[in-house]
Amino acid sequence: MVTWPGDPPVSIERFSSIDRGDAANVSSVSMSLHTGTHIDAPLHYLPGGPSIDRIPLDATVGRARVLRIGTRKEIGPRDLSRYKIRRGERILLKSGTSLSQAGAEFLVERGIRTVGIDSLSIGDDDTHRKLLAAGIWIIEGLELTRVKPGTYDLICLPLKVTGADGAPARAIIRPAR
Repeated sequence: MVTWPGDPPVSIERFSSIDRGDAANVSSVSMSLHTGTHIDAPLHYLPGGPSIDRIPLDATVGRARVLRIGTRKEIGPRDLSRYKIRRGERILLKSGTSLSQAGAEFLVERGIRTVGIDSLSIGDDDTHRKLLAAGIWIIEGLELTRVKPGTYDLICLPLKVTGADGAPARAIIRPAR
């Protein structure tokens, strides 16, 4: 899994093995909670903010729109303005780049519920703070390579790690019903 530069690498260790005569294979994993596809909780950047175990499930489960943003630089208001983004939407950005602070402010003004992105980070520290302070949950590291723009049903749940600033998640989308 992809890790943020400077975060610990993923380490998987099998400590019980059928091959060694144990009754079952059992492994442990060690990694940053912000590895691969993951959800950032407000606590990630906001002291006293809600931790990942406090996420309302409807933040990352429900109708979502995938937007293809063709830019080589940060995603800004100009890139987003053509999509008629509405209050309460879950928006998934397919771009391979990050969201600018102005782009974050644009999404805050629209009152979206959740934003996801196909890069390992939504943007810089201030971008995170703007979104999280507005109650917008962030999904990072989405795999959207073969996903076409459009409306989908999103199911994305983090591991329920009590008191944590984020958690790995499994994200799936299917055509909206």
